[in-house]
Amino acid sequence: MIDQETVNRIIDTADIVDVVSDFVSLKKSGNNFFGCCPFHNEKTASFSVSPAKNIFYCFGCHKGGNSVNFIMEHEQMSYVEALKYLAQKYHIDVKEKEFTPEEQERHDDRESMMVLNEFAKNTFIRNMTETDEGRAIGYKYFRERGFNEETIKTYELGFSLSDRKAFTDFALKSGYNQKYLVSTGLSILKEEDGYIFDRFSNRVMFPIHNLTGKVIGFGGRVLDARTKGVSVKYMNSPQSEIYGKSRSLYGIYQAKATIVKNDKCFLVEGYTDVLSMHQSGITNVVASNGTALTTDQIRLIHKFTSNITVLYDGDSAGIHAALRGIDMILTEEMNVKVLLLPDGEDPDSFARNHSSSELEDFIAKNETDFILFKARLLLKDAGNDPVKLSGLVNDIVDSISVVPDSIKRAFYVKECAELMSIDEKLIHREINKRLRKRRELWYADEQKKAEQETAPQIVKTFNQEQEALNLCRKYEEELLWLLIKYGNDVLFVVAQGDEPSVDVKVANYIIKDLNDNNIEFKIPICRRVLEMYTEAKEKGKKPDATTFTLCADVEVSQFTVSLLMQTNELSKLWDSRNRYIPPEDSNLRGVIDKALNGYKYEQVKQKLQEIQKQINELQKEPGNELKITELTTELLVYQKYRKKLSEFLGRT
Repeated sequence: MIDQETVNRIIDTADIVDVVSDFVSLKKSGNNFFGCCPFHNEKTASFSVSPAKNIFYCFGCHKGGNSVNFIMEHEQMSYVEALKYLAQKYHIDVKEKEFTPEEQERHDDRESMMVLNEFAKNTFIRNMTETDEGRAIGYKYFRERGFNEETIKTYELGFSLSDRKAFTDFALKSGYNQKYLVSTGLSILKEEDGYIFDRFSNRVMFPIHNLTGKVIGFGGRVLDARTKGVSVKYMNSPQSEIYGKSRSLYGIYQAKATIVKNDKCFLVEGYTDVLSMHQSGITNVVASNGTALTTDQIRLIHKFTSNITVLYDGDSAGIHAALRGIDMILTEEMNVKVLLLPDGEDPDSFARNHSSSELEDFIAKNETDFILFKARLLLKDAGNDPVKLSGLVNDIVDSISVVPDSIKRAFYVKECAELMSIDEKLIHREINKRLRKRRELWYADEQKKAEQETAPQIVKTFNQEQEALNLCRKYEEELLWLLIKYGNDVLFVVAQGDEPSVDVKVANYIIKDLNDNNIEFKIPICRRVLEMYTEAKEKGKKPDATTFTLCADVEVSQFTVSLLMQTNELSKLWDSRNRYIPPEDSNLRGVIDKALNGYKYEQVKQKLQEIQKQINELQKEPGNELKITELTTELLVYQKYRKKLSEFLGRT
């Protein structure tokens, strides 16, 4: 448990722009910041961050909340875990008890795996720095590769001892559960005899971090003395609850700040490529963990920048590797460049053999737009062979056709047409064929989905009750919005004779009106927020937006943020003719009265329907005349009340 005072200090200290910027590239627009939403795939920025309100909100998927909510949602953490993360970020001390082995076992699997990986990372670091074997083998290897102390520390490099059970035995002795040793992939269990041993023995270790800096997996390299006859030098953690090779990028935690600052990311293939380039001053660099580039990895980079430069070896394999998978980057609306290194060089060796200024100069002079690079390369390979030239055109057209932006496509068509001496119309025609085919396939797929969804269904009847409930929700949200935004403002002043004047505030006016008419909100979340507001008022507090956006109740916080981040125009609930309505603060009393009376009108309308339904049921049986008379009298009273409300609201 974390005491409330510490919780308040964490929430007050956490700056929403600072917190979100660790994961999303934000750009200022007016008073707010905008970026692409990290919670759903989008290509236009609809994710808004308000520093004044200290909240975020996505107009696309409608997720919103405060700093704690963001970390909870983005990193899949519990409320307490998110608080601890922010406390660590802002150097706030949090007193917490250590887990016993029993408590650790009961704890959430995901958190337990994270804790074990952190323990493993620290163990591997100690192995390399405090044991004779680690210093003589692991540390020596990194130093011989040219990595300095700062780089080793920044990437938390380590060493796994040669004893096949060294780490496993140490972890079990330290109280960690065998279940998590196996699920993280740190240990391998033989089912037939129950023998358990280390996956990464006698390897230098490369921890793989997520965006928040937590270790989610490891890469281990067999050392040079053992590589003879070994087909796979590098071994990665297996797929798990917390680690997916295709969803992660090596070095993203260390690089994200510079990627945002420079609005650019360099993509390489291996761990040492990242380390060498970082040490040479190019710190906005990540690696694809030695796998083919995936859409998830591209989107991870796209959170921070739209510009990516892919570095490849200078040999022929590197050149052809540069042509594979980059169409996916273009599809994600990113600007792609290719940097081909000299023959015999890879990013690791080239960075080690050149100074920082030489490396930057080489990049500036040699990085090339991918489409043009591909066209020149294939044109060179094709020579005068008509068959190869035909294949070249088709290959280039395939790449251009996946570019979503039509203006970019037109630019590429023009450049490639000139380069290959081909009529632009021909390229446009081929591109249009591919676009049409994709649209047809998409349409057929959508039709198939629609048929599967609707074929067995019976047409649903109109649901009056649901419509009434939706209307109530709109009014309840409108009244809560007025309470939260203007609750502490003076609505009018009451002065009678020689008595002192009394300020009537918005909150008192709305709450009294609801109580006097025995109106209770029907929507659970709206009822809860109203109760919280009323309780705070009764305790002498002045509840405002932060009372709800920064509260521990995640549902209340997200609901309030959604309420506040929607457009501040008055809803059209009570103006079906779309006439001009003055801003709410210029006629606040009138706006509140219309909201209250509009809500009452809906309540009365529902009451009338209920009474009429009862009368209809009673008329089916004899002997109910007295009850019918009573209900009819009540019906007339409500009809008169509805008429008065209609006149006030200007309805026919």
